[in-house]
Amino acid sequence: MSQTNDPYAASEAADTSQGRVFTVTGQDWDSISTSLADEGITEERVVVNMGPQHPSTHGVLRLILELEGETVTEARCGIGYLHTGIEKNMEYRTWVQGVTFCTRMDYLSPFFNEATYSLGVERLLDIGDDIPEKAQVMRVLLMELNRISSHLVAIATGGMEIGALTVMTVGFRERELVLDLFELITGLRMNHAFIRPGGVAQDLPPGALDEIRDFVALMKKRLPEYAALCNANPIFKARLENVGHLDLAGCMALGMTGPVLRSTGYPWDLRKSEPYCGYDEYDFDVQTWDTADSYGRFRVRLNEMHESLKIVEQCVERLAGLEGAPVMVADKKIAWPSQLAIGSDGMGNSLDHIKHIMGESMEALIHHFKLVTEGFRVPPGQAYVPVESPRGELGAHVVSDGGTRPFRAHFRDPSFTNLQATSVMSEGGMVADIIVAIASIDPVMGGVDR
Repeated sequence: MSQTNDPYAASEAADTSQGRVFTVTGQDWDSISTSLADEGITEERVVVNMGPQHPSTHGVLRLILELEGETVTEARCGIGYLHTGIEKNMEYRTWVQGVTFCTRMDYLSPFFNEATYSLGVERLLDIGDDIPEKAQVMRVLLMELNRISSHLVAIATGGMEIGALTVMTVGFRERELVLDLFELITGLRMNHAFIRPGGVAQDLPPGALDEIRDFVALMKKRLPEYAALCNANPIFKARLENVGHLDLAGCMALGMTGPVLRSTGYPWDLRKSEPYCGYDEYDFDVQTWDTADSYGRFRVRLNEMHESLKIVEQCVERLAGLEGAPVMVADKKIAWPSQLAIGSDGMGNSLDHIKHIMGESMEALIHHFKLVTEGFRVPPGQAYVPVESPRGELGAHVVSDGGTRPFRAHFRDPSFTNLQATSVMSEGGMVADIIVAIASIDPVMGGVDR
């Protein structure tokens, strides 16, 4: 069809590149201003796309910025570049298989994705009180280790984006230690699918508690490095203080949670206000700051890592007294039948379990086959159990129609909600401050797009 016959485009709109087009590759703004002035154009207003392939947008986030010189007059987020259809795909898998999907959403805090989903399924099954104590303690242990690793990435990438490269290198150095623990316990560094409805996939391997104790002792020495590098650093503070300001009223209006909310001085933490997984039995403090800016969010995350270490220590002491205790519900119609073990060829079924179901018990083989391929049925209903992820309130709204698959699973991801604050934090500031404001929100695009 010719352009003139196109019912959706008038002929005068054929040329879609009206006006001057500039390809800016980092040269000084004055050179562009001069070229505009030579053509008699005095207005310096320009619309710029920042991302989605930009190193400072924390993944595939697109920012549409309207600039007046170096000042941002309007900022909007463009999302959807990482959309995976995870929530829709979960409708075509069993309840247990859903964990394998949702763990990949917020890929920096996978255990929280698994936990909120599993807690929702357990509420529908009405087995919340039947979860073994050891499984609950292991969940808390893994989530707090995950909180440390996620905050390390937030601080490291935020430091990298403002030129504090030492903060970046030490942040990723410590995160590797946490991922090593994840690999030891679950067999994987990411995308674990370890927290499942009914408990966890397997028990702690031999020597895991000693490794965790060594990690805690080392982190108590390493975390003060961040304070020494950043807390009173005049350059670091100049880039973060009074940047990305959002007060308590703004946070409440936009539904902000996590460190962004707590940086206003409001101590809202679901681990204290709506405890789950036995968090009310642990001794820790909710960390707040009173500046409501990027610097306050940095200090909140730094302090929260110290509190997470305290919780990890308490978990280790409790696990030491639960040697050999079960980690999955006793109901064999719900409990995942595989007996996993980590061998020389990676993680898989233990040889003793394979011997039992393949050579000793036809009933065990049939039960294993039915539960793995078809899954268990969940009574009709819906449930929402939020958890306090490193970025704020993360919740899974799970709906069952009585079948073996979720009728609907929808996640309230804090990255998606918190990104609403981008324009409020950025408009009226400088282009360079947008980088700091976005970093202080700490969005993970896998959770935003789902």
